[in-house]
Amino acid sequence: MLISFTVENWLSFKERSTFSMVASREKQHANRVPRINDYKMNLLPVAAIYGGNASGKTNLFKALSFAKNLIVKGTQPESHIPVEPFRLDPACLKAPTLLCFELFTENRCYEFGFKVTSEKVVEEWLVEIRKTTEKELYHRQGEQIRFAPELKKKQFLQFAFQGTRDNQLFLTNAVHQKVETFKPIYKWFRDKLVLIAPDSRFGPLEIVLQKDHPLSQQMSKTLSQLDTGIARLGDEYIELENLPMPEKLQQQLMGDLSEGERVDFRIEPDQDRFLITKKDGRIKARKLVSYHSNTQGKEIRFEIKHESDGTRRAIDLLPAFLDLIGGTDRVYAIDELDRSLHTLLSQALLNGYLGSVDQDTRSQLLFTTHDVLLMDQKIFRRDEMWVTERDPMGCASLIAFSDYKDIRSDKDIRKSYLQGRIGGIPRILLSDLSNQRFTDKAQGDAS
Repeated sequence: MLISFTVENWLSFKERSTFSMVASREKQHANRVPRINDYKMNLLPVAAIYGGNASGKTNLFKALSFAKNLIVKGTQPESHIPVEPFRLDPACLKAPTLLCFELFTENRCYEFGFKVTSEKVVEEWLVEIRKTTEKELYHRQGEQIRFAPELKKKQFLQFAFQGTRDNQLFLTNAVHQKVETFKPIYKWFRDKLVLIAPDSRFGPLEIVLQKDHPLSQQMSKTLSQLDTGIARLGDEYIELENLPMPEKLQQQLMGDLSEGERVDFRIEPDQDRFLITKKDGRIKARKLVSYHSNTQGKEIRFEIKHESDGTRRAIDLLPAFLDLIGGTDRVYAIDELDRSLHTLLSQALLNGYLGSVDQDTRSQLLFTTHDVLLMDQKIFRRDEMWVTERDPMGCASLIAFSDYKDIRSDKDIRKSYLQGRIGGIPRILLSDLSNQRFTDKAQGDAS
């Protein structure tokens, strides 16, 4: 589970900002707040992040994505670290970017953080947070590293550090060198933190194409209940020569795929999805399709590309929500949850998840949204709603609704937000667009 996330000098976040999933003393919906008994800590199961356009919501999501890629995938030798510092202050371009996580995994709490520039890792640390104390497992600064006393005796850790490049995290290299000591943290980023961008496509295609798989059956059932018109999802086989792809790419697939290997392939701009496999030396493709019932009750096949944007978005998001409802221990972060979705559909997905949450839940859902109709204290606690705000200098900040003293549990929080009393709404200076049009036209005529 995510406890907190701190960012500094990253895109619009010039100053240090911390996003926390630690529950306040809020009493609303207390029965569904997960409890970590060993640490006497309550962690929130959900967080909704609001804010105007260019206020920093997506930049926060990008920071999570950058951190995950740097930790899990690492960097190539002599390549630059793809860090994106705050660009409106020249001093920030040379200063390091800081990213720091507090997380709970395998019944332990850790703090893992690093400072990086495009050339190198300036600082990196890993701390185990115990019930009453903290224990520094390692602290890297420049070309030096300090280990905890019991780890200092393990020579292979020093060898792993000596083999760590300047542009590489020690955590990443250590795990790649088969060091098991820090693997729980690495695995959390690799397996537990799941990021879904606005253009992310549906993930486990292979599973859904298995008609007898529980997820496939649940997907079809839920899509029909969400009034998408889909009776069920299905698939069809397509010969290689009939795939809408260049012959050169077909030949490359023949050479690159090994026997039994499967590849999830998407063809733009039609959004068609194929599961391509090699069996008995031949390439076979299966395509995801949907079925609707006509007025006579007969199933009619539809291409996924012919479904509405909202239906395709629902197909993309459903595996995440079904996983959350099923009791996973993953943390899902979704950018623009409401993209192409009707408010009631978004609310149904959120209510489905929150209705499954209790004190033993170990899953979490973070999402950004513009949908103010979801800004409802019947759905969320005040500490589960955040706003990103950008000041006149272009600096973004994060504020929890629970930090505002005048927002009571019986208050219409949506009204306060739209009135600008909370922040996070666009500062629109243009008062009359039609007048602007005529002004521009008049200037053109005058010239």
